[in-house]
Amino acid sequence: MILTYKIRHNRDFSTELKKARQVAQFAIDNRTISSKDVKQFELKSVISNQILRKYSRNAEAKTVHRVKLTIPSQGIKFSHEKREIGIPALKLTMGYHFRNDFLKINQVEIGGKYAYVSVTMPEYAMIEPNAYLGVDRNTTGHIAVVANPETMKILKLGKEAYHIHNKYKNIRKTLQKKGKYRKVKKTKRRESNIERDLNHKVSKRMVQEAKKNGMGIKLEYLQGIRNAKSSRSFRYSLNSWSFYQLEQMIEYKARLLGIPVVYVDPYNTSRECSRCGQTGNRSGKEFKCQCGHIDHADANASFNIALRPAFAEGIGQLHTDRDVCKGNTDTPKRQHHERWRP
Repeated sequence: MILTYKIRHNRDFSTELKKARQVAQFAIDNRTISSKDVKQFELKSVISNQILRKYSRNAEAKTVHRVKLTIPSQGIKFSHEKREIGIPALKLTMGYHFRNDFLKINQVEIGGKYAYVSVTMPEYAMIEPNAYLGVDRNTTGHIAVVANPETMKILKLGKEAYHIHNKYKNIRKTLQKKGKYRKVKKTKRRESNIERDLNHKVSKRMVQEAKKNGMGIKLEYLQGIRNAKSSRSFRYSLNSWSFYQLEQMIEYKARLLGIPVVYVDPYNTSRECSRCGQTGNRSGKEFKCQCGHIDHADANASFNIALRPAFAEGIGQLHTDRDVCKGNTDTPKRQHHERWRP
């Protein structure tokens, strides 16, 4: 698997970046891939070659906006022992703090403040899970509630996300009234960065829990959810919900550790009782069923997700988590429900 890490390089490369933009514009104007044609810009050929290939072969590229200094693997030196990456062409040495078991560095892109290091990471063989954690993702309250049907334990993660959205929403409203639109963009960017960091932490905690218990992870299949009809008051929460970003983080972190991630039908997960399977009553975050079961609505939903049959590959035919391990996808959905009812 290829991952990209961001490192602050603490160097001023404004001169080199200006030359890189000139090389890129020359590539668009002349469609050349030879570094000999751009000698006049005095940029190292190992970097010029990468820029020429990128922009000369892109027929849609007409103008240059942002160009990074791209260094291929042959122009990079690194030491696992010292945890350092060296780029001789730029006389740059950087320390790194990401995972040290990478197989190779594919390339490094240098921008104004940061270096973007692309590495190939090893992957574990997929485990055969003994059960699945159910993950209920939410727009309000905790962004993820994780249920372990084996131990009946619940993890509630990312409660601060809802407050962060409301805080920055109110800040932007104030700034918009004052006409400070640059600051509006800046606060939006800051909110996105905080949210991304939180999603990283939540997904990491979730995958660690699955690894510790030898379990897989089940998520709701939420594609197209933003096209669904919703009230005006709920629309902001829905549109600012980063469920897909969290999903992608869970998937790649799980894949690195050999943990399977599967998807279930999201229909009625928050209204169906996880004890008896009947449709109960949900009011806010409270769930009640006529069988007497009372629970937090998100916790109830996460147990339903954990115990629902997963979609087969291709998102269509249903099969149970037990059938995933055996390769049998012919078990009817009703039999699955009968299996987990007390």
